[in-house]
Amino acid sequence: MPMMCAVTFSPRGRLFYADPGQYSPKIGDKVLIPTDAGPEVAECIWAPQWVSEDIGGLPVLTGMAQAADLERHAVSRRRRAEARVAAKRLIREHDLPMKVVGVDYIQADSMFTIYFSADHRIDFRALVRDLARTLAARIDLRQLSARDSARIQGGIGSCGRDLCCATFLTDFEPVTIRMAKDQDLPLNPMKISGACGRLMCCLRYEHPLYEQFKAEAPAVGTRVRTPAGDGRVISHDVPRDQVTVKLDAGGERCSCSRASVCGSRKAYEAAHPGPDGPDATQAEAAAAEAGSGTLTDIAAAPLTTRDPTTAAMAAAPHNARTRRRLRRQATHGQPDPDVPS
Repeated sequence: MPMMCAVTFSPRGRLFYADPGQYSPKIGDKVLIPTDAGPEVAECIWAPQWVSEDIGGLPVLTGMAQAADLERHAVSRRRRAEARVAAKRLIREHDLPMKVVGVDYIQADSMFTIYFSADHRIDFRALVRDLARTLAARIDLRQLSARDSARIQGGIGSCGRDLCCATFLTDFEPVTIRMAKDQDLPLNPMKISGACGRLMCCLRYEHPLYEQFKAEAPAVGTRVRTPAGDGRVISHDVPRDQVTVKLDAGGERCSCSRASVCGSRKAYEAAHPGPDGPDATQAEAAAAEAGSGTLTDIAAAPLTTRDPTTAAMAAAPHNARTRRRLRRQATHGQPDPDVPS
């Protein structure tokens, strides 16, 4: 089984997983992890341990950080702080509507990458010249979106935990207002927006569960049979996998599991045979062909006769159009092709 550890480049920052190789760092140790700009100092957050899954492709630790590596890391931190202060000062002097989000420094190339956010495109050519002259280094300015800005800065979400984008999310998936509607959330921008001002990424986490529940559970308004009696579905409780049913007897409300109201019709009939035997099943089929509604509606209707026309009328108490048509045909003595003889 392979081994894996987790490191971070900044306190409370995103975790990066790595293969410890021949090293055994402990929590809090400084290690060297390979990057595009060369080995960088990172802190071990999760000590190496065996994992059962194949984790091929992870970067392998270059080694444990030595005194020279720690000194180089301290110099880089000081230079990044200087660049941030200088960038904010020059932005105020140039009166540019932009905000510094983060700073990277590559010591080998003497190059600063300054990330900023803005509502629109910014002409920062004069700012780049002044920054290069002030810091005596190459300058690269990159504009970030609102979500990327929140990812770099970090923060605390409305749930009280660190932002998902700053801890474990690797890419942003589309989030739509339809997801909030499907989850019966209030369409208040203050309640469904994250720190970036966009829809919260966590709206997507439970959305597949709501879609599956909606496809399998009876819709609101459908008549169902429950262990407590017949009734009508008035609401859904997706996290608990339950539906709320208003019972016909007394108008009481009860919460039932989705399985208790969505079981197999054949299994229910086998356990509870009707008094009319096969004729009842035939009448139910006739009512279904006549467009009387859902199967649960048919099951709730009492069948007190073996006459197909009267049985179909009794099986469709909520379909006035079908009742009128069957009543006219019974009065004039005309056979109904939809009702089996």
